[in-house]
Amino acid sequence: MSTPPTAPIRWPAEAIWEAVAPVLPGFTVEVLPQIDSTNTELMRRFRSAGPTAAEPVLLVAEQQTAGRGRMGRSWQSNAGDSLTFSLGLPLQPADWSGLSLAVGISIAESLEPGNPAAPAIRLKWPNDLWLADARGGESKLGGILVETANWGELRYVVIGVGINVRAMARPLPAAAADQPAALAPGALQTLLPGIDVADTLLRVAPALVQAVQAFGMFGFTPFQARFGARDALAGRVVKLSDGTQGVAHGVGENGALLVHTAAGMKEITSSEVSVRPVAPPNPGSARTC
Repeated sequence: MSTPPTAPIRWPAEAIWEAVAPVLPGFTVEVLPQIDSTNTELMRRFRSAGPTAAEPVLLVAEQQTAGRGRMGRSWQSNAGDSLTFSLGLPLQPADWSGLSLAVGISIAESLEPGNPAAPAIRLKWPNDLWLADARGGESKLGGILVETANWGELRYVVIGVGINVRAMARPLPAAAADQPAALAPGALQTLLPGIDVADTLLRVAPALVQAVQAFGMFGFTPFQARFGARDALAGRVVKLSDGTQGVAHGVGENGALLVHTAAGMKEITSSEVSVRPVAPPNPGSARTC
């Protein structure tokens, strides 16, 4: 059964530590009842203390009061409704391109194992998890925010994750007039009845660490085909933030979104570019990488 809002959440901190510590020395798990933002907190620690605050840590918040998404969007969370956490660790990949995609792949596969022909959890470039239902509808299941900071030659990355686990009691606030309407929030419990935030964390955290380590060694290339299997935009008409429209054709080896426009194929690499599907998915369209 899901955890009632007033009941203490039994976080599996020890089980996660036992799974991760052997492959990530110095790893710790920390749970806070409330904080503004787990990403902001880990960045504060690193920027104030540098290498002494660079040990790998999984910081979980039962409630965030000022959670942040990509492009400054807010992410609200209530205890038990959403899982919000950040993974911070030193990382030195040869190329950072595609890290948010690799994170999304790891989370989706942990929550929906295997590689089904029509996965319910899909990935919207560059950092969203979408939940598809049997009627072709889509809702936003979660989001990812990757931030990095330097201290001399040391590069520290903070990977923030928010996942809607339980259906929200109130709707999202209306989008601003100059912003496209946001997808309604989905709930993981519609796919996995009875799962709660603690179970969700135990499913995703150890595999996420392994995926980030693999990305650090090999980059995005080994993840490319796995992203293609869950690509929510492939074959769909999309609109870029500059007004350009085209058809999405998967991602390249560097994680760039490929969009065929009237001017030819474009590689979209900036995470600050907004990409929105114009039409619902076409069941007959091919999914390409």
